[in-house]
Amino acid sequence: MGDPLGIGPEIICKALADEGLRCIAGYRIHGSERELAAAARAAGVSPFWTRSPNDASACGEVVLLDDAEDARAELLVSPGPTKRAGELSFRWVEQAIQDAQRPIGDPLRADAIVTAPISKTSWNLAGHTKHPGHTELLADRFNAPRSGMLFVGPHLRVMLATIHVPLMNVGKLLTTERVLEAIELAHRACIELVADPKASARIAVCGLNPHAGEGGLLGSEDGRIIAPAIVLAQAKGIDARGPLPADTVFGAAAAPPVGKGMYDCVVAMYHDQGLIPVKLVDRELAVNVTVGLPTIRTSPAHGTAFDIAGKNQASPVSMRAAIELAIKMAERQDTTKSRLQ
Repeated sequence: MGDPLGIGPEIICKALADEGLRCIAGYRIHGSERELAAAARAAGVSPFWTRSPNDASACGEVVLLDDAEDARAELLVSPGPTKRAGELSFRWVEQAIQDAQRPIGDPLRADAIVTAPISKTSWNLAGHTKHPGHTELLADRFNAPRSGMLFVGPHLRVMLATIHVPLMNVGKLLTTERVLEAIELAHRACIELVADPKASARIAVCGLNPHAGEGGLLGSEDGRIIAPAIVLAQAKGIDARGPLPADTVFGAAAAPPVGKGMYDCVVAMYHDQGLIPVKLVDRELAVNVTVGLPTIRTSPAHGTAFDIAGKNQASPVSMRAAIELAIKMAERQDTTKSRLQ
């Protein structure tokens, strides 16, 4: 459910209110029924979920697993970061991870995890400071050091070399190995998304500095760190190109459907370098995918939106896109039945 005081309950409720979407998978929601029911009332949606875990494996069933009864009285009515909401949202992600780690054949095993937005401030208030967000927590719990954030939309695919770090620290964190890993993850993700092991992917790699460093005049990182990573990727048979100026590469890559532009994926050096074009071009249809995990994880490409939470104003479009992509990815992995968290 994500943060129960954000728009997570609303976008889940609105997305799964569509019977056509519900009938193609079995769903389990880790969250609070009070918030989900409130969102349903505000949206005029009849409750469509059950509380019986035995129904979790049935396509068309939505099972709500609510262990928040003891904490309901402590949740604030007004939206915003709180310690209690941070503790609940963290616990629900942990429960989803445990279900994804169940052995094959277990009726409660999850084939994919779809996460609603959490508040990093709420996690921090609850004492969960080791992991800034979902991506880092998932990588830790699945013991997947080679993982990262990929954004997928109708026009663009964008991979991040660094994620939730202050902008001032990006230059210090970038290494040739880190950029190479992002290129390799982007390449593999593109092939997996089209489900063709013989497919190739054209990977554009952004420079860090304006004009990709302008031959060293505007910074040395592009030639000293990024360019060697591209050479190493090319030596591994990856069609990687760059470093390219970030102010032009996204325009060259963007085309509907995704992959019809000059590049199949763009590797950005830092969060906003990649997310600004994604959210400008693909808007609500963008989906965040954690690549490099042994399970599928997707999420909407937006935050908790505390400013509109509880007002029945949130759009479920990105959540629906995240659910649909998770189902497609599970089907492409020859999964016989998709059970989504």
